[in-house]
Amino acid sequence: MSTWQALDERFVWHPYTQHGIAPRATPIVRGEGAYLVDADGNRLLDAISSWWVNLHGHAHPEIADAIAQQARSLEQVIFAGFTHEPAARLAAELVEVLPDGLERIFFSDDGSTAVEVAIKIAIQSWRNRGERRTLIAALDNAYHGDTFGAMSASAPSVFTEAFGDHLFQVARLPDPIEGDPLDALDRLIETRGGELAAVIVEPLLLAAGGMRMYGEDVLRGIRERTRAAGIPLIADEVATGFGRTGPMFACDRAGVAPDLVCMSKGVTGGFLPLGVTAATAELFETFRSPDRALTFFHGHSFTGNPLACAAARTSLRLLLDPACAKARVAIEAAHEDGLARVASHPMVTRPRLLGTIAAFDLEAGEGYLAPVGRELAAFARGEGVLLRPLGNVVYLIPPYCVTPDEIGGVYGVIERFLETR
Repeated sequence: MSTWQALDERFVWHPYTQHGIAPRATPIVRGEGAYLVDADGNRLLDAISSWWVNLHGHAHPEIADAIAQQARSLEQVIFAGFTHEPAARLAAELVEVLPDGLERIFFSDDGSTAVEVAIKIAIQSWRNRGERRTLIAALDNAYHGDTFGAMSASAPSVFTEAFGDHLFQVARLPDPIEGDPLDALDRLIETRGGELAAVIVEPLLLAAGGMRMYGEDVLRGIRERTRAAGIPLIADEVATGFGRTGPMFACDRAGVAPDLVCMSKGVTGGFLPLGVTAATAELFETFRSPDRALTFFHGHSFTGNPLACAAARTSLRLLLDPACAKARVAIEAAHEDGLARVASHPMVTRPRLLGTIAAFDLEAGEGYLAPVGRELAAFARGEGVLLRPLGNVVYLIPPYCVTPDEIGGVYGVIERFLETR
C-alpha cells in the first residue's frame, strides 16, 4: 500500500460507504477516455461514467485545455455584484439549447443544490406575489439529492430515514410504473391546489430510485395539468440532461417545457462541480423589484465559478458536434444487443433502455441494500469494468467515447457473472 493510500484509509470518510465492512477503496491514478487506471496499472472501463458525470471521456484534452487557459486569467470571483465572461456566455448558450421559455440561469454547486434553488424559487415566487403556498408534490420512488430540501422531495428510503423528523411534508404522486400519477395530480389540484407551490419530477427516469423508466405521455400529462392550474413544474434533469436520454434533455423527448430545470452531473463533462437552475422569465420577474426584501437570498461561495463555466462551455460545444449524436445512437444500439443477450437469463427481469441508459433487475433480493449489487460490482472490477448497481438494479451509463465493442464486453462480463449464480 502506498503512503497516500494509507492516508486515505486513516483519514478519509467516503460517501455511501459503510466503513465497517467496505473493502479498501480502489486507488485511481489517472483517466484515459472511457477508462480509469489504478495504482497497479490495471484499466477499468468506466461503464457508469463515474456516477453519471463524465460525458466525453476522462482527461478530455479540449476540456482540460479550456480549464487551464481560464485558470491563467481568472480562477474565482464573488458572483454577487460581479460577473465574468465564461458565466455570461455559458448562460446564453444553455438558454439556446434548453426547452422554450427558460431564460434565466442561476448557478450553484451540484445537483442537490440546483434542486434546492428550484424549490426555493417556486415557494418564494408565490410569497413575493402575496400568496402563501408551500406544498410541493413529487413522485414516489423519486430521488432529488442529499440536502434537506432535496431529501424532502425524494421518496422516503434508507437514504433519508435517519432524518425523517426534519424533512418537510410532500404530497406524493404514484410512481408511473406502479400507479396513475395523473389521476392523483387531478385530485390534488382539486383539493389542495391553493396550497401547491410546485410539482417536481425526474423526467422519464427515476434514476437513483431504481432506473425506473416511464412514458412520455405521463410527463406531458403532468405538464398539461400544472400549466392549466398555473403551478410551476420543476424538471430535475441532473441525471437525464445533456444527451443521456437521446436528445439534449429528457423533456425534449416529450415536447415539454417546464418552468424550472435543474442540471448538474454532465454539465461540465465531469470535470468540475457545477449546479444550474434554469427559470422562466415570468418567475424571474416575481423577484425583480425596488423592494430588497423580495430578493432571492440564496448563493454559494463558488457560484458561477469561472473554471467550471469554461469546462461547461467546452463540454456543450463537444456535445453539439454531430459526431456526438452519432456516438449516442451507436451506444443505444449496442445496449439493445447487450440487453437481448442477458434478458434470457432467469435472474434477469425488466430489461429497459432510454437513450444511452440501459438497466435491468436481478431476482436476488430487492432494494438498495440487496447484496447482489456489491457482488456484481466486485466481480466486474476483477474483470476490468466499473459497475455500481443500485442494489439489485444493474445499469450502464457509459461516456460517449465508448465503442460498441467495449459495451459488448461489459455485457460479456455480466453474462459471466450470471453464469456463477
